[in-house]
Amino acid sequence: MRQSFAVVLPFFNEERFLPGTLASLAAQSRAADRIVLVDNASTDGSPQIARDFAAANPRLCVELRRESRPGKASALALGLAGVRDGLVATCDADTYYPPAYLARAEALFSAGPDIEAVLAFGVPSADERRTRALRAKGALMAALAPRQTHAGGYGQSFRAEALHRAGGFSPDHWRFCLMDHEIMHRIVRQGGRLAYDAGHWCVPSQRRGDRRRVRWTLAERLLYHVIPLSRRDWFFYDFLAPRFERRKLGELALRDQPWNARRAG
Repeated sequence: MRQSFAVVLPFFNEERFLPGTLASLAAQSRAADRIVLVDNASTDGSPQIARDFAAANPRLCVELRRESRPGKASALALGLAGVRDGLVATCDADTYYPPAYLARAEALFSAGPDIEAVLAFGVPSADERRTRALRAKGALMAALAPRQTHAGGYGQSFRAEALHRAGGFSPDHWRFCLMDHEIMHRIVRQGGRLAYDAGHWCVPSQRRGDRRRVRWTLAERLLYHVIPLSRRDWFFYDFLAPRFERRKLGELALRDQPWNARRAG
């Protein structure tokens, strides 16, 4: 039996990138059954772009919502509130999704009911030939450590019921950067499997080339990769959270868009 497949896409001041992302979602070979667009208090033309997209694509079920509380977690929580079953892809507003993106995710979920999340590798180009080696390397890492996160929040899909059972996205659960890793920890902790495939990919924007402001240190990353699953609660909530608190790496740091300042200058 075919499951419904929803897309939830939060955005904040993404007028430069949102049109391309929406166009790629509209061109999916496996059309989304719902596309939920959540404006996270934008101050640019992004909301109008979302409205124009909905008007121009009446065959798609496009829902427009607005979350005034700043932060991706709150925006995702609002968008996911009405998606309780089937499959759901959480997408970023500055990412290109190839035409087979949703179809490949759906096929990966079909491998077993215990697969509760499917992750897509982020690559720098839509040229599959040029990125083949990079995707193969990611698939090898995923095969060696299948209960770890090897892809970012731009490329995550879930069984909706499993995502809600794990607590979903909320600043009450995790209010820092690295929410893409923390949510997968909760999925794995409840017994769910993660699925990867070298053919499942997307192209996130390269604009944030220097991510030092919003990322973990090399030592923290290495510890994540070696610590056993039984100690990963400690790693996130007792070790990493206070360190991120001291470095002011709350999720609102992700709203900084230095590329816009550089453009204006």
